[in-house]
Amino acid sequence: MNLFHRYLAQRLAASLVTLWGVSLIVFLMVRLLPGDPARMIAGLLASEEETTRIRVQLGLTQPIHVQYGIFMSRLVRGNLGVSARTSRPVASEVLERLPNTLRLVVASSVVATAVGMAAGVMSAARPYSLFDYGLSVVALFGISMPVYWLGLMLIIVFAIQLNWLPAAGADQPGSLVMPALTLGAFSMAIVARMTRSSLLEVLNQDYVRTARSKGVRETVVIIRHALRNALIPIITAAGLQFGSLLGGAVLTESVFGWPGMGQLLVDSIFSRDYPVVQGIVLTFSTLFIATNLVVDLLYAYVDPRIHYG
Repeated sequence: MNLFHRYLAQRLAASLVTLWGVSLIVFLMVRLLPGDPARMIAGLLASEEETTRIRVQLGLTQPIHVQYGIFMSRLVRGNLGVSARTSRPVASEVLERLPNTLRLVVASSVVATAVGMAAGVMSAARPYSLFDYGLSVVALFGISMPVYWLGLMLIIVFAIQLNWLPAAGADQPGSLVMPALTLGAFSMAIVARMTRSSLLEVLNQDYVRTARSKGVRETVVIIRHALRNALIPIITAAGLQFGSLLGGAVLTESVFGWPGMGQLLVDSIFSRDYPVVQGIVLTFSTLFIATNLVVDLLYAYVDPRIHYG
């Protein structure tokens, strides 16, 4: 086993331990919430027999350590349980919503990374200029803007007043535009600021001044020589923001009525549907951990000086 395979095996083992920790925390947290979930699912007018049936279906009549043992034994077989609301397999409900969430998150990530990097490069090329100060103001605005407020403002302007885009749903042309912009605004600002600071640090290096002294065009100096050596912090920021976008999708999907896992998670929390909540959180965690692993592996591809050992 070479050094890379050993590193990959260590990261995979650490990821499995992290997922186990997430499963334990989620399992305990949803059961420590006040109230009777069986009664909330059945409804206030349901009979005691119906409430008892739901309680048995959820396994709430058994000790909590037995419940966790059953949950983990199902989980290792890929069984996320059955929804208490719909009586459908949780895996089926998650897989139905997962493509919509990934579509939203990937679109937001692409827009945030592309626009953020372009703005950061232009800002670093003209530091302390009017454009640079303007970008700083816009980035501060993007970082400080609550997702739900920005989403509502976009709906009021582009859906209600201008009637350019649909206000909600995912079945019309242009339905993705406003949710993607709303979700990607924060990440766009982070990537832009990280690109600017990382590129400014590289542009002060000796080899960049040497390239300039040889008469190399400024565009070539920035793109070919400086930007590649500044990519490591940018890739880290973009990768971490992808995980943040998964969490931000919960609010964004609720604002725009986007039929993804975020909206399903909110509905399941309010109805105390334990299996669905656990399944969605575990899916989000798996995607976040996988993204971090891919980012770590990209380091060696971008910078040959990095070795895994």
